[in-house]
Amino acid sequence: MTINTSDLDFYDIKSKLKTYFRNSGEFEDYDFDASGLSNILDVLAYNTHINGLIANMSINESFLSTSQLRSSVISHAESLGYFPKSVTAARAKVDVTITIPTPPSTFTLPRGTSFFASIDETNYEFFTIENYSAVKAVNNNTFTFTGVTLVEGKNKSKTFLADNNIDVPYVIPESTIDTSTMLVNVFPNGTTNLSNIYLNIKEVATIDDNSRVYMVRESHNGNYEIVFGDGNVLGTRPETGNVIKVDYIATHGAAANGAKLFSLNEYTGTDYVVNVTTVSNSAGGSDIESIQSIKLNAPLAYSAQNRLVTAEDYSGMIQSKYGAYVKDVATWGGNDNVPPQYGKVFVSLNFLDGVDDSSKIMVEGMIKDQLTSNLSIMSIDTVFVKPQITNLELRTSFNIDPIKNTTTEEVLETQVKELIQSYMNVNLNQFNSVFRRSNILTSIDNLSSAILNSRMDVKVQQTINITELVADLEAAQVAAGIAFNTYIEQDYTLNFPVILAAADKDDHIITSTIFKSKGQNVLINNVIGSTRLQLVDLEGVVKIPNIGSYDPAKGKVVINALRVDKSGYLGDGIKVSATPANQSTINPLRNYIFSLDSETSTTDGKVDSGVTKVIL
Repeated sequence: MTINTSDLDFYDIKSKLKTYFRNSGEFEDYDFDASGLSNILDVLAYNTHINGLIANMSINESFLSTSQLRSSVISHAESLGYFPKSVTAARAKVDVTITIPTPPSTFTLPRGTSFFASIDETNYEFFTIENYSAVKAVNNNTFTFTGVTLVEGKNKSKTFLADNNIDVPYVIPESTIDTSTMLVNVFPNGTTNLSNIYLNIKEVATIDDNSRVYMVRESHNGNYEIVFGDGNVLGTRPETGNVIKVDYIATHGAAANGAKLFSLNEYTGTDYVVNVTTVSNSAGGSDIESIQSIKLNAPLAYSAQNRLVTAEDYSGMIQSKYGAYVKDVATWGGNDNVPPQYGKVFVSLNFLDGVDDSSKIMVEGMIKDQLTSNLSIMSIDTVFVKPQITNLELRTSFNIDPIKNTTTEEVLETQVKELIQSYMNVNLNQFNSVFRRSNILTSIDNLSSAILNSRMDVKVQQTINITELVADLEAAQVAAGIAFNTYIEQDYTLNFPVILAAADKDDHIITSTIFKSKGQNVLINNVIGSTRLQLVDLEGVVKIPNIGSYDPAKGKVVINALRVDKSGYLGDGIKVSATPANQSTINPLRNYIFSLDSETSTTDGKVDSGVTKVIL
C-alpha cells in the first residue's frame, strides 16, 4: 500500500499509517491508543506533518504569487526590477507671511523649518524639504512665502564611512522612512564643507559610468538599505574614506492626512508676527505597500521595462510612482476610445480620499513632465479623463423562515443591507470591477439559517447634475449682465457602460426621478414596447410624447430640450435609471466605476408562510 505523504493534516496522516498496518497484518496493537506502537505512530505522523508543512512553505515562498512572507515577496519583486513603495509622508501647501521689526533685505525659510498641525487631538510635525527665500515688501517689514510645501514626519540623519573593501549595503535602522525625502550627500576625504549629491536611481533618466546615483530598498527585517553602483554599470560609488550622510524623514504615513490648520514652530516666543494660510490640506500620506499590492504591481512594472509603450505600461508606472495619491488607474489607447483619437493615450485617475484639487492637478502635471516626456513614444499625448461614476440600484428581497429566525424582520433587513454595502465597498468602487449578482445573493443566503432564498433586481443609474449646470449658467449670466432664468433647458446625452435591455411590452426600461418642469411634477420614461422617451406626470398623463430615445446596443440615452425648474429637483439633479440587458454580470468599460446608490436601493424581507405548519 502506498502512503500519501503530501497530506498536511496530522490525523489524516496517522489514519493512513493505521490503514497501512491494518492491511499488512503483521502488527496487532496498532489501533490501541495506550500501546507503544500507537505512540510510535504519533511520532511518525507528527514528523511527516512537520516535514510536509516545511516543504509546502518552501515551495510557496519560491514564487511571487504564492509567497506569504513579506521578505520573500520583496525578494521576488526586486528580481523583476520592482522596489516596493515605502511609507509616504502626507504633504500640504501653505502661504507664510512673517513680519520682522528690523528686517534684513531678504529672509529664508531653510529646509527643515518646523510646523505643527493637529488631527483628532493628535499633534503632527511638518517640515519644509527645500529652502524658500523672499524679499521684504516695499511698504512694510513683511516677507511673503507662497506655495510652501510641508512634509509630515521627523527630520533624521544617518552617517556612514565608505569602505569599498567590504561589499555590504549601508543600513538605516528605520522602518518608517519616506524614501522620496532622502537626501544623500557624500563628503570626499571626510571633509564636511563640500559634498557630492547622489540622486535616487528612479529619478534619473540616463546613467553612465560617472553618474552619482544610489538605490534604496527594503531589507528583510523592514529597515532600509542604500546601495551604490560598482563604478562600471550603475554609476560611480563613493571612495573609501568618504563620509556618506543620509538625511530623511520618518513619517506617520496615512495618519497625518487631513490637517487643515498649521502653525510655524521656529519663531515662537520672538517678536516676529507669523501668519500661516493653508492652501491645501495635508494629503497623500500612505502606509507601506502591502503584499497584495506588490504582487499586483511587480509584474506590471516588469512588463513595462521602464518605458511607456502600451496602455498597461502607463497603468503600472503610475501606480508605482504615485500610489501615495492614486488608488486606482484606468488607461486605454486612442484607438479604443469612443470616438477614436489616434496618437493619444487616455488616463483616468481614481484618487485616494482626502486628495484635494490642487494635489490632483500637481499629480497630473508630474505624470506628464516626469513620465510622458521622458519615457513615452514620441508624438503620443497623454489625455486625462475623470472617472465616470455609475450607480447601481439594487432591489433585494428575501424569504424568512419564522421558526429559525431568532430576530425581527427589521434586524435581518438591516443586516442584509449592511452586507450589500460592505460587499460593494470591498469589491467595487474601483476600475475594472465586475458586478456579479450571484456572489451577493450567495452571501445573503449564507448570512442566516433563517433566510430561505433571495432575489435581486438590478438597474444602472447616472445623474444629470442640474446644480452644477445652474451654477455655470448663472455665472455666465452674471458676466453677460443677463437676468436669471427660473429654469434651465438643454439637451443631455448619458452613456451607460453596459448594453441596455431591449424595449419591453410590460415594463419601462428607462425611468427617472421626479422633478419639476413648468411648475408641475413630472418624470421621464420610455414608451412601453418602444425606445422612444416621453415626459409624463405622476398620474401617467403624457405631457411631451417624444423627448428623446435610447439605444440599447450602445447604452446611450439621449434627452432633447429638457426643461427643468431651477428649484424643482432633489439632491444634485435628476437620476436616470436603466435596466441592463444582463443583470447577472455587469462589466464596466474604460473609466467607469460602479458604486451603490443606497437611497434608491431597497431591502425587503418577508416571512415565508409555506414553512409554517397550520393545524386544521
